[in-house]
Amino acid sequence: MNLVEKYGPKAAGLSIGQYCPPRCFELAGKRFDFVLDSGEDTGDAVLNFIDETTVEWSIKGGQTLKAERYECRKADDWTYLVTYCLSNTVPRENHTWVIDREQELVTFLRCTLGENPYWPYLIDSHFAFGYIKVEGKEHTDRRRHGFTDDVAGTGVKWTYGHELATVHVYYSTNWYRITYPKSSKPKAEVSFNDSMNETMKALPGSDEPAYYVKIKEGMYLVSVTEQNMEKILGDKVGFRSDTLCFLDNWNRMYSVGRGFGTSTMGGREGEIFVMIGKYGSPEEVDEHFFTDPNPYLV
Repeated sequence: MNLVEKYGPKAAGLSIGQYCPPRCFELAGKRFDFVLDSGEDTGDAVLNFIDETTVEWSIKGGQTLKAERYECRKADDWTYLVTYCLSNTVPRENHTWVIDREQELVTFLRCTLGENPYWPYLIDSHFAFGYIKVEGKEHTDRRRHGFTDDVAGTGVKWTYGHELATVHVYYSTNWYRITYPKSSKPKAEVSFNDSMNETMKALPGSDEPAYYVKIKEGMYLVSVTEQNMEKILGDKVGFRSDTLCFLDNWNRMYSVGRGFGTSTMGGREGEIFVMIGKYGSPEEVDEHFFTDPNPYLV
């Protein structure tokens, strides 16, 4: 029996989620009280993990806890990516948290649809930073997670599955570019990459807005949103202003993340909410990806 022939197509069908690690249940039964004292959505916040699948939450000092189904992945021994989508909420909204138990710090990312009256599918991102309250212990450290330019000048190949890889070019503190590997790759990946490269030709550039947050030495939260693709191509791609955030562990060259957005493929609208895993490796990137002017800025 050839196990690659038997299971390879099934694994490839998982697409961007193929290398996602198993769910983490370590937070079940734990409650976290946060002080979000910088950025947007400041105020007291709560995450109360009822069990392996349900979390109760509140933000901005709210007293009423709401329950949602959550996903949790670990980026290292002490750092958790927790995310959930709000049910029965229109327009849709996603909350993503980086819980850093090593430094007793937290980052909150709230992504919303419908804020832009001209582009209803467009997703906007709102960040807040703070610390974890620990009973009987005063938090005296003034340092927080925060936006950074550390990543600017980096190009890396991220592999999501045995037939899927992309190259991210972090050329600016507020933008990123995407391209595809030059190196030899499986036939299916060539087909996917060629298709996406043809799609990209319809755009002035692959540039999209990005946020880079330093969590700790060697770990960064990277959040990118396909806003320009949505504005120019709309339903021609089928993925509408998807936003992806990745908790990148550069000490180990791997990452966990989530995707949130809308699909209109086949003429039917569907919700996108997927967990992601990927592995990094060096990739030769043409210098112009770092130096080309941004076609969306004056």
